[in-house]
Amino acid sequence: MSSKYERELRQVLAGLEKGVNSIIKSCTEIQKARMKLIQKRPFLVVRAAGSGIEGSGDLLALRGDICFPIEVKSSKESKLYLSGRTVEQYNSLVYEGNRSCLMPLYAYRLKGVRGDSWRILRVKTDTLHGKLRKLAPLIPSLPLTRNGKPYLNWESGMELNEFIALICSQSDSSKNIEHIQARSKVGITLPVKNEQDNYRTTDILAELQKRRI
Repeated sequence: MSSKYERELRQVLAGLEKGVNSIIKSCTEIQKARMKLIQKRPFLVVRAAGSGIEGSGDLLALRGDICFPIEVKSSKESKLYLSGRTVEQYNSLVYEGNRSCLMPLYAYRLKGVRGDSWRILRVKTDTLHGKLRKLAPLIPSLPLTRNGKPYLNWESGMELNEFIALICSQSDSSKNIEHIQARSKVGITLPVKNEQDNYRTTDILAELQKRRI
């Protein structure tokens, strides 16, 4: 993974104005408004690559209420299959996620597309609790091949602007929900798990009001 895209995502999640503005140039007004929410609730983002700790991902995004290990990938193809080293990375993320009760994420950057070129996918773990447990059904996990192996599919991921709107509205505030409504004027669709382990879309605003995360 090129450090170029790690740096791009790091600056966005850190809420740096320069970083946010650089990736929203071709976004819609709605996407821009959602992206800018991170500037009010930024993360401390630490580059974990090269630390020698397997399962820490490329970046660690930390905030008072939540923390995510993030593995960053990029490609010109919408699908990225895991093999060799990347399978080991995935297994390490699962192991550390379960051991530390964290929700590891993949941030997948598709090259050569306009608008929001980032997608977020969740690594399935079994030990989540608190806010992370409530967040989990709202973030799509990595899909599986016919052989049951996880892979990255840009089309099935959550747009970064939607992810930011979600995690910046977790403080259980009606004001935050109203703020998103006023800025976007439309509902944000997010994947929510159903009984068949598939995903349907729902309005994030209605979901937040119902769950009061």
